Amino acid sequence: MGKPPAEPLETLPMLPPLPGWIVSAPVETLEAAAFRSGAALAHLGQATAAVDVPLALWRDRLALAAAERCAAMAGRREGGRALRDALHLTGPGDDPGPAGRIARQWSRAAARPVSVAHLVNALEGIAAERIALCFDATGPTPVDRAAQVAEAVLTDHPRMEVAALILADAVLARSLGATHVLPLLALTLKPRDLRLRGDDLRLACHRAVVPAVGQALTLAGDLARAVALLQAVAPKLRAKAAGRAVDQFLSRDALAPAALTFMSDRAARRLCDRLVALGAVRELTGRDTFRLYGV
Repeated sequence: MGKPPAEPLETLPMLPPLPGWIVSAPVETLEAAAFRSGAALAHLGQATAAVDVPLALWRDRLALAAAERCAAMAGRREGGRALRDALHLTGPGDDPGPAGRIARQWSRAAARPVSVAHLVNALEGIAAERIALCFDATGPTPVDRAAQVAEAVLTDHPRMEVAALILADAVLARSLGATHVLPLLALTLKPRDLRLRGDDLRLACHRAVVPAVGQALTLAGDLARAVALLQAVAPKLRAKAAGRAVDQFLSRDALAPAALTFMSDRAARRLCDRLVALGAVRELTGRDTFRLYGV
């Protein structure tokens, strides 16, 4: 069968970008920055609720982006491809390396609803009591609470930037009524920001929200359109359990064919290659072996 005609672009879902006044308005005070960050977060919630965004996939891909930034903060040069390899090609019980451990923490944190028990299992070196205290953070806005958490963790553990950012984003998500960690602050906060304290750190976090929301919105729109195309070709697939495989692609940043355990290895590889031929998924590694696939 030939490749099906692409769906007309005007029929694919679109997310409205951040209004220009949020992006370009000068920020000179903490109050002005808090107003802009609140407007950006409200826009993000409304935009993603209005379009069929694959939320689990969105969170997983944002987690990879956050892990890449955190790895860079730690002096690691691994990019997204290397982090994917560490996550998906490292055997059970094997050490994925320093950058891989960062990616694993972010991936695990974003995968399940936020709770003390879940984050204890996802994070390295943070006790349940500390996580519970983070959830009790107070402040006038969700971003202020997130900044308070980051400061508290880094004051006690100056080298635990990954845990501080995951917990800050977890508290931000909970404060906004979300059930899962949505990596945002980790996307745009800089190493020098994490050395700030008090109002200076609060201001840095408010400022970081606007470009982070811009990145998250762009990715959400891209994924919504890609998923619409995947769902359009799904009825053309003849392989048994193809529907279950599509569901996996709708929730995971990347998959090795071996991860489709309900199919034989040969059938899984053929299905992945078929989806690539249809333009519905991409091969992410550029290799002939040990391939990974994703929307």
